[in-house]
Amino acid sequence: MANPSASKGENESKRVSIRIPKPPLAMRRFAAWVLEVSLIATTAAVPFKIGNYARINFTENQVPLNPVLATTEEAIAKVLAIPIAETNRNISPLTNLFWSAALATPLLVGGWQLFLLATTGQTTPKRWFGVRVIAATAEPPGLIRIMTRELVGRWGIPLGTAYLLWRYSGAFPDLAILAGLSGVLLLAEAFTTPLNRRGRSLHDRLAGTYVISEGKGNLNLKAPEATAIALTPESIQRRRSLWNWMRQNPGTTIAIAAIGTIVSVLGTFIGTQVYIQHQTDLRERTRQADRLYLELVDQLNPDSPNAASQRREAILAMGTIGDRRAIQFLVDLLNHEGNPNTIDVIQQALFSSGPAALPYLQKSNKALRNDIEALKTVENQQQQNILAWRLRGTKQAIAKILTIYSGETHGTDLSRTHLGQTGSPIPFTPILNQIDLSGINFRGSILANASFKYSKFYSAGADERFGTFDDLISDLSGADLKEVNLTGALLNNVALKRTNLIRATLNKANLNNARLNGANLSSATLIGASLEEAILEEASLTGANLGEANLSLTNLRRARLGKLNAIAARFQFANLTESEWQEAEVSKADFRGANLEKANFNSAVLRGANLSNAQLQNASFRKANLSLVNFRGAWLDGVDFEDAIFAESSTDRNEEFMTKAPAGSPSALLRGVNFSKAKNLDAEQISYICSQGGIHPKCPI
Repeated sequence: MANPSASKGENESKRVSIRIPKPPLAMRRFAAWVLEVSLIATTAAVPFKIGNYARINFTENQVPLNPVLATTEEAIAKVLAIPIAETNRNISPLTNLFWSAALATPLLVGGWQLFLLATTGQTTPKRWFGVRVIAATAEPPGLIRIMTRELVGRWGIPLGTAYLLWRYSGAFPDLAILAGLSGVLLLAEAFTTPLNRRGRSLHDRLAGTYVISEGKGNLNLKAPEATAIALTPESIQRRRSLWNWMRQNPGTTIAIAAIGTIVSVLGTFIGTQVYIQHQTDLRERTRQADRLYLELVDQLNPDSPNAASQRREAILAMGTIGDRRAIQFLVDLLNHEGNPNTIDVIQQALFSSGPAALPYLQKSNKALRNDIEALKTVENQQQQNILAWRLRGTKQAIAKILTIYSGETHGTDLSRTHLGQTGSPIPFTPILNQIDLSGINFRGSILANASFKYSKFYSAGADERFGTFDDLISDLSGADLKEVNLTGALLNNVALKRTNLIRATLNKANLNNARLNGANLSSATLIGASLEEAILEEASLTGANLGEANLSLTNLRRARLGKLNAIAARFQFANLTESEWQEAEVSKADFRGANLEKANFNSAVLRGANLSNAQLQNASFRKANLSLVNFRGAWLDGVDFEDAIFAESSTDRNEEFMTKAPAGSPSALLRGVNFSKAKNLDAEQISYICSQGGIHPKCPI
């Protein structure tokens, strides 16, 4: 008869001895790697998201973007060919704080994990999964091996290869392809592990490290994964060295040393002679330039007996010698000349100097403009006229250089320059049509009444691809562009913040992604213009003509659009919250999916407009003409329809409201539209809504 106690103890002993096997080492390595990457990504993503929330919601007391963040952003954008929409940004102090944390925290956390890996062989996730990295001596790998393993082998080689393939192939600048290539090569590097009989990845072989399984705090050296690893110092093979090779091949070593010495001596001698000759030629050219410059200056001396024609020839010659001293001399001469004919000759000479003269002309232009402003209170008409002639000379020279050297003036600073039209008695109208002005800084400049028909203010950079870091984008922020002609101009991505564009002509202009925050476009003409994804927040378009213009996905938050003419314009998915449209004419305009929360359409004409799926919460349509407007799917909570016209009389369109619905079947424009939460609907409006298939609590069942 069996002993129950013995049987029970034996079973318990068997149960205690049962152990759950660990997952394979490869699986634990992969899980640890995923956690390591997730840890670094989370420490960057969380503070960045918080900072971005603060940027959107805290717009007061803004400060400049941290210089370290700005430099980092520029470096990343340059490497990945990402265009920077805006430089010198002002953001919330909280955004600065959290974005700085988003930059610093991953570096600190990543650095600490690398330190742990170098000194203990384990990062925090590796410790959780029982994975350890060791050197061939079974000791922790040390900092140099870990830097080679992680920064070079694991990440550097795969990502560097992916970047080179992307950068110098047809895939550039598509970031999705770069991400795909990077993922494929990282996986390919990881899959070198099962191909090695010792389970060593490429980065392990590169750094001389091994990955083993850890069991309850002690290295399991008898584990299958480590059976082939020699862990004693005696088993390490002596590496080949240059010194050993030199000792074994003395004759070859002496020959190589002799040849190297001869090449070095000859190279040094030839290089020295070339340098000496170059310096001699440079000094000779400098002497000749100095002599020519001094001769021309002597001919322009006021005390010189030279005739006016010879002086004219000397001025024109001064502009062709290519010497910056000559340019400065001509500008100084212009600033002191009182004869209009001589001023005209000087500006021609400055034009001959090419784009190199632009910085000098800009400074002179600003100084003369300030002098004219200072003399406005002084009754000295003759002096004012002389200054006006000089200013006109700088304008002419700048305009000619921009025209003739089109496409060669990228990066020129013409900020706060006066290039606008001037009237009698000294007329000047800048004509800069069909030229390349991309990359020029016109911030705060006066360009009133100028003509820029079909000119370019945006172009591709050296990589000849649009939408990359080196795109050449002009800056017209704060400039005076009153009554300018920009018909057909290319203004993509251009900065036009707080720019004066009153009565400007922008027909068929391309303003996609342009930044027009706070710009004044009152009475401007933008027929057929494209403003997709442009930013017009708090801009003024009062009385402007936007007929058939494309403003899809545009930001018009708090924009002033009173008395606007936007017949058949497109506003699909645009942000129009809190915008003002009083008395605007927007018949047949397309507002599908647009955000019109708290928009004011009082007395506006929306005849035939499409407002399907638009967000209209708390918008106001008092006395607006809403005949034939499509409200299908629109959100009408809190919308004010007081005295709005839903249908016009066939005989008198000025009749306020038609009591009876038109004959025939109900229109689909209001069918199923819920007016239950709309405000100020009178009995006649409700009757019409119900007759057209709309929904309202007072509709008959």
